[in-house]
Amino acid sequence: MTIKAKKMFTLLAAAVAAVGLSTASVQAQNTTRTVVGERYIPTIWVDPDGCEHWVMDDGAEGYMTPHVTPDGKPVCRRGTLCGVMETDQFFATDKHYINAAGKSRLQEFFNSNKGNVRSFVIAGHTDSRASDEYNIRLSQRRANAVAGVAKSVGARIADIRAYGERDPRVPNTSASNMAQNRRVEIYCLR
Repeated sequence: MTIKAKKMFTLLAAAVAAVGLSTASVQAQNTTRTVVGERYIPTIWVDPDGCEHWVMDDGAEGYMTPHVTPDGKPVCRRGTLCGVMETDQFFATDKHYINAAGKSRLQEFFNSNKGNVRSFVIAGHTDSRASDEYNIRLSQRRANAVAGVAKSVGARIADIRAYGERDPRVPNTSASNMAQNRRVEIYCLR
């Protein structure tokens, strides 16, 4: 492919992404063809090895960690998902204050794990019912509330992350699915 063709393909892919089509659905050779597909949604996710990835509208993908080895590979935190707290058990709708029963359960969880865990990563998630910006802020407040409980019992917090609606466990297609997506995940770093 010539440089001019590559530039044309890049511009076409950007235009297609701007109207909500997947850039993977555009193919450029001598002729350009557009296949209508699903609307692409920017996403953040964590691999089992602890690497946090992102992908944006233009199909670009990268790692969230700024730490890299001398050859440029990301250095990720190795952690295991050691706790998933359904936020409906701890928070009222659209709130970030933990109820007394929830606080007690979280204190018990952190006390029972802090002896064999170096530190914790707290990640807040929401369903898709509000705007992306609002959900990021709500998930951040909820993750901070859980981290506050952890700190109150002496547990070390390595990081607090807010994903909002960007990393659903299941599709947000029903009330029960949305309930599963409203969660705070706790990763144990050993």
